Amino acid sequence: MTAPKIFVTRRLPEETLNLLRAECEVSLWPHDAPPVPRDILLWEVRDAQGLYAMLTDRIDAAVMDAAPGLKVISNMAVGYDNIVVKEATARRIPVGNTPGVLTETTADLAFALLLAAARRLQEGADYIRRGQWKTWIPFELTGRDIHGKTLGLAGMGRIGAAVARRARGFDMPVIYHNRHRAPEREAETGARYVSWGELLAQSDFISIHTPLTDETRHLFNAAAFQQMKRSAILINTSRGGTVDPLALYEALKRGVIAYAALDVTEPEPLPITHPLLTLPNCLIIPHLGSASVATRMKMATMAARNLLAGVKGEPLPHCVNPEVYGGRQAG
Repeated sequence: MTAPKIFVTRRLPEETLNLLRAECEVSLWPHDAPPVPRDILLWEVRDAQGLYAMLTDRIDAAVMDAAPGLKVISNMAVGYDNIVVKEATARRIPVGNTPGVLTETTADLAFALLLAAARRLQEGADYIRRGQWKTWIPFELTGRDIHGKTLGLAGMGRIGAAVARRARGFDMPVIYHNRHRAPEREAETGARYVSWGELLAQSDFISIHTPLTDETRHLFNAAAFQQMKRSAILINTSRGGTVDPLALYEALKRGVIAYAALDVTEPEPLPITHPLLTLPNCLIIPHLGSASVATRMKMATMAARNLLAGVKGEPLPHCVNPEVYGGRQAG
């Protein structure tokens, strides 16, 4: 029996590749950067039964039409806004993702950004590198306290709840706004549900934990920044598109809000000429939310198991469009 052909759009650990090679004929884009070019992606999928994709790969109708034998798309990410899921569903192609495994790791990173922004750590490191540290100055590079300050969460899913749990160790009152109220999360974390306007007005720190949808794109825009405290600090570890980058630049430059710390941006990667990179009160890191060795390995393995199930016609362990099975088992 001929092994199913799959295309992997990025270099992976040998452990993961060996898992795939044991059952499939693997074609691989063997680089970290640049991402696989569009023309190569379209060429490689033409006879593929499986596609192992990254969040930087745009998987749309054109890609699916170029792959008439495609049985599964497996995304090595929790989010899947890079995939046009409705097009996959229309073709009865299951789409896999990697939920759950990165919750705690991403929450750690969100809180690290909160701490770094509040205490101006990047500015302090740059201060030393520029040779400006000559003596101790009482009010040089003073930041903001974290303990006792109000943390607002835009979104109360797994990661939002994990951040709320961390905030309890700093005696931070936690408020949140979500599309739907989450009583079980409130009981778990002590967080209090508020309206969108109250979240903006009352929070000393706002951490974003919402998926990117048509409703949440540029959720944080000029109007939202105007409703926030002038001392507020914004943290984003969700998706870059939830924040309007030019509105954020203006808000930070004019002192409408105090600081931003971003793990994700729009666009991504952010061009070196982007105005946000000129601001001392904007800390930006390169999408490191899930970037611990253990978590990335779990994600890689989970995505591989989704893909292997799909090429064998079995239900995916983690499927974002289970309606493709039409109430029956795949096969």
